Amino acid sequence: MKKVAGLLIIVLVICFAAYKFQASESKDVQRVMAFGDSLTYGKGDKDGEGYVEGLEDELNNPESEQKVSFWNYGIKGQETDGIMNQLDDYRIKSKLDKADTFIVYIGTNDLINSNGGDLKKISDRKIDEGKREYINHLDKITSTLIKANDKADILVVGLYNPIKDNQKLEKHIQDYNQSIMGISKKDKRMVFIPTNDLFENKKKTEYFSDKIHPNEKGYQLITNRILESYHFK
Repeated sequence: MKKVAGLLIIVLVICFAAYKFQASESKDVQRVMAFGDSLTYGKGDKDGEGYVEGLEDELNNPESEQKVSFWNYGIKGQETDGIMNQLDDYRIKSKLDKADTFIVYIGTNDLINSNGGDLKKISDRKIDEGKREYINHLDKITSTLIKANDKADILVVGLYNPIKDNQKLEKHIQDYNQSIMGISKKDKRMVFIPTNDLFENKKKTEYFSDKIHPNEKGYQLITNRILESYHFK
């Protein structure tokens, strides 16, 4: 019995030490939760990284003292209502207060699907109608994050026009971004990060993997823009 008791004490001491180590370590690690669609998921990057892992690599480089952990909740094909469902999921909802920074990059699918599922023929009426719903959803998403976490900043990433010579689409992208920027001004913890200018005067074959999604070089532009626009504490 004495041996069993001794072993039990040793196990408890080890478990307590491990817990204390993890607790102290966790205080030094920043947690970033990213919500979005295929652009946050990383579609188009042959290495599967996208801008999220690009940020993770840059922020956790060997010369940096800071450590940043990313939780990527990007889902291919997702719209704003999908993020609303995620935030209502207990498995995610219970973690929201643990984040130091949120990234919300959503809207491309909302716009495309409001236009009928593609960008071949732009319908001003349909896109305008869809945008009203999109902005309502985005406002609810950011409000939920603000209420769930009283310290984390929220990076709201703007949309880009994947077809730069389509002026009708460009008008809607700019309109979307103005509305997104308006929402980001509602709270001092929100930061609007524009991306539409990143692909101006860039050859599409060099920066895109298909008609919509960037390739490795394209995602690196987004990564750099986020790092230029926000200092991860």
